[in-house]
Parts: sequence; C-alpha cells; structure tokens
Amino acid sequence: MPDLNTLPHDLPRPEDDGACDHLIGMTLPPIALPSTRGATVDLAALPPGRTVIYCYPLTGRPSEALPEGWDEIPGARGCTPQACAFRDHYRELEALGAGVFGLSTQTEDYQREMAERLHLPFPVLSDCDLHVAHALRLPTFAIDGKTLIKRLTLIVRDGTIEHVFYPVFPPDESASEVLRWLAKRQA
Repeated sequence: MPDLNTLPHDLPRPEDDGACDHLIGMTLPPIALPSTRGATVDLAALPPGRTVIYCYPLTGRPSEALPEGWDEIPGARGCTPQACAFRDHYRELEALGAGVFGLSTQTEDYQREMAERLHLPFPVLSDCDLHVAHALRLPTFAIDGKTLIKRLTLIVRDGTIEHVFYPVFPPDESASEVLRWLAKRQA
C-alpha cells in the first residue's frame, strides 16, 4: 500500500491550462453541500470576510490501493499531505481572518473518515453530485469511472472569488502559499 503522507520525488508537474481563468470575480452559487460536521454548508451564505476552499481530487486510505496510474496524472497525488498542511496551518489562517474548507467529489462518509483520521479542525465538503464543479465550471478529470476535481484553491471574499491558485504544486506547500498571499493583503 502507498504511503499517503509523503510525495514521490518524481511526480509530474501540472501545467496551467487556463481552466480557472474565468473564476475570479464569480459569485459563489447558492448550493448547499454536506459537510464532515454533519450539517450542510451553503456556499452563497459563507460568513463575511475571506474563506479558503481547497479543492482536491481524492484522498486515499492507508489500506486501499490508489487508482491505477495515479502517480502519473499531473496534480493527482498529494491530497493527504495537502490536507495535513492546511490542518497544521489552520490557526495561522484563522489569525489572518480566513475560514477553511476542503472540497472534493468524494462522499460525505468517505470524507468524514478521512477528516477524523487526519484530525482536521475544519469541515470538508462533498460535491459528489458535481453541483459546484458544474456551476463554477471547475476543471475535472476522470479515472475509474469517477469524475474528480483538479487540485485548486479558491480565496473567497464576501461571497465572490477573489483569487485562484491553479495549478497547485507541490500540494504539501499549498497552505503555506495561501498564508503568504493572505499575509501580504493584511500588511
């Protein structure tokens, strides 16, 4: 079984294909998503201020094999290190006034197990029906009959997408990159 906490040194770097260029300035749609906290979160009703929504393809489980060829897909591998980095920097993000959510197309039950296992202090949202992916026209890819969102991070301010990190690489540095961006706006 793969070590989900570390990244292979030879992961292919994803390229910016322009698939997120349209997102800046978009208002989040009124879509309620199930959360690992047991409630739903309406994206159009996020609290005032900034919210970080990091989108990722899928988190693996230590006892299960990753999809065939996963490490060869640019940007696919690294969801666990990315989630752990946001966990480890959560208090700093909060101190800069930002709320945090993870988001993937995995089911709420799958995500709940992952959030508990990784001790995530923030909710993870399930877009398993692809409502958000379609409404925002997020970049996706398919593997093993599943449609997954490519790794990206949205910075939302008062309901509007202010900034997009895409592509995100390496994924374990995503939270640090977001922190630097937010800190520059606080100065």
